[in-house]
Amino acid sequence: MRLSSFGEKFAANSGISGLMDDLGAALSDDPTLLFMGGGNPGRIESVEATFAARLTALASDRERRHQLLGIYQEPQGDRVFRRELARFLTREYGWSVGPEHIALANGSQSAFFVLYNLFAGRGSDGVERQIHLPLCPEYVGYRDIGLSENFFSATRPRIERLDGGQFKYHVDGEALTVSSSAAALCVSRPSNPTGNVISDEEVALLEALARAGDIPLIIDGAYGHPFPGLIEPSASASWSEQGILMLSLSKLGLPGVRSGIVIAHPDIAQAFARANTVVSLACGTLGPQLLRGMLDDGSLMALCRQEIQPYYRERQQLAVRAVEAGRGNLPVWIHRPEGAFFLWLWCEGLPIDSFTLYERLKARGVIVLPGNEFFIGTGEDWSHSRECLRISYAGDRETIEAGIALIMSELHRCYAEGSGST
Repeated sequence: MRLSSFGEKFAANSGISGLMDDLGAALSDDPTLLFMGGGNPGRIESVEATFAARLTALASDRERRHQLLGIYQEPQGDRVFRRELARFLTREYGWSVGPEHIALANGSQSAFFVLYNLFAGRGSDGVERQIHLPLCPEYVGYRDIGLSENFFSATRPRIERLDGGQFKYHVDGEALTVSSSAAALCVSRPSNPTGNVISDEEVALLEALARAGDIPLIIDGAYGHPFPGLIEPSASASWSEQGILMLSLSKLGLPGVRSGIVIAHPDIAQAFARANTVVSLACGTLGPQLLRGMLDDGSLMALCRQEIQPYYRERQQLAVRAVEAGRGNLPVWIHRPEGAFFLWLWCEGLPIDSFTLYERLKARGVIVLPGNEFFIGTGEDWSHSRECLRISYAGDRETIEAGIALIMSELHRCYAEGSGST
């Protein structure tokens, strides 16, 4: 089989596809594995029941059923939903947003593929431009998304050690520079993988740098404002026409409907929609149809505040307690959890790399994600990038407690072997 350069790149075993294949195969081969990897949201019965009732109502309504199943949407997606979302954003945050600022996509992963490649890569002037990540580690799904080589550049974070065996990443304002080859800045808020939330002051710094460079600041808000709102309460929602806000319905409990949302200047939203039409023809309608009316009547935000956010808050506290109870005197640091539904562990001085630890944990019956793949665009070798793990606490309490107990047990074994102890 002879492949093009595109084929060779995207058919190869990339970081995201390899991990997803491995996770899927592991669960199929042994369904008793404790699954604390991947980004599946928690199964919250009340949330599932809400969407089930709305799906039943959709299927029972002849006209809405036809809109759902029988017609293509316009390039920017379901107009009724876009109008409702624009009203909500204007009412909730005071943003000057209309439906023309909003474009829908078949999931945020495909949205990022289109959006990133609209800006980065070789321009008509012959200059190769990169997406710059001002705080790395970042979402592993970005890593292989570019159509050209050297697609990302990144700045290492400043690490602050906190009391109680926790730490926090900060944007390193002294090290961060935006070169003329930067096509855009991008940061997830809250962060996948670390649960970090950059402060409002850090957002303002990035916005100023983007304006100075006449490039967009892309904020990946899949876990944050406005929904599902799994984010530190002190963090303000942020968007301006210099920026692009990316949202998703997945973390509401709807990953299977594949609905991504782009909020940007109308020129960018239209350019995105045109490119997305070439790639996907039209957006799926299930997600927007399920949510129609829920922003206008306030029921979606009530669902987030009363059901989704308390669920993850309780699971987060449980996971932190489990790590604290199991680590003893190990140099294992917890990134202060400020959002999303992950714990990020820094195993300082880990005698093996995190991918080897991932394999050892899988053999013991628990699935996590190794940190290696999340350090994108940093270039030079950095020992810290081999010492981290991402742990999901989206599952049930029993899985969290049993899984973290196994993780800590294996870490004790690793450090003992590394020091020559028995």
